[in-house]
Amino acid sequence: MDIIGGRCVRLCRGEFSTRREYSASPLDMAKEFERAGIKYLHLVDLDGARTGKPVNMDILSLIADRTALVIDYGGGLRNREDVRMALSNGATQVTAGSIAATDPGSVISWLREYGPEKFILGADTRERLISTSGWIQGTNLDVIPFINGYAREGLTEVTCTDIGRDGMLAGPAIDLYREIIDLTAVRLIASGGIRSLEDLDDLSGIGCYGAIIGKAIYEGKIKPEELGHYAEKKNNTLS
Repeated sequence: MDIIGGRCVRLCRGEFSTRREYSASPLDMAKEFERAGIKYLHLVDLDGARTGKPVNMDILSLIADRTALVIDYGGGLRNREDVRMALSNGATQVTAGSIAATDPGSVISWLREYGPEKFILGADTRERLISTSGWIQGTNLDVIPFINGYAREGLTEVTCTDIGRDGMLAGPAIDLYREIIDLTAVRLIASGGIRSLEDLDDLSGIGCYGAIIGKAIYEGKIKPEELGHYAEKKNNTLS
């Protein structure tokens, strides 16, 4: 769930000019997900990502208070107090994205203070290179050594978005994700381009730990109920 101005939105390829609003009430949307049997919510403060400080933490607190969803929160986290506030406002985990590229020393200190299980590394890429600041700024950091550097510090979960596919409903970056799985020792959560349950089967087949689905739900390509049933079936298969 991506938030701008307190509302649920989606962008295409991370471009704010492509913003499309889907709901004025993130809480109502979260409750709809929960009723459908969905248990996990990836909550992104896009205002925070763009400005460099959390803006919509009140929405995090509201959803955490009014639902039983397991929430990971990201967007604009830049210091220890931001992390503390996110966790105290109901996030089970926080996503370290831009800050992980620009200030690894701080992120490593947070891993040691709170435990690596409280963090997901955000490794969002254009042509394999990490992007920051709401995907506005590029870097020269290749995704594989970037991930492996944090894996050596004990971080085990990574979200990777192929920015060129995000919001395009054109299918996930299977080759990129397969390479990450082959060359790192992390649990990979795929993001970007997912358009069908068949895409989820493909991601599971190459070893992805999870997947983030946004626009496909909002556009009716995947119904929340279908996703809830799919997740329940997958969990029963694994148990």
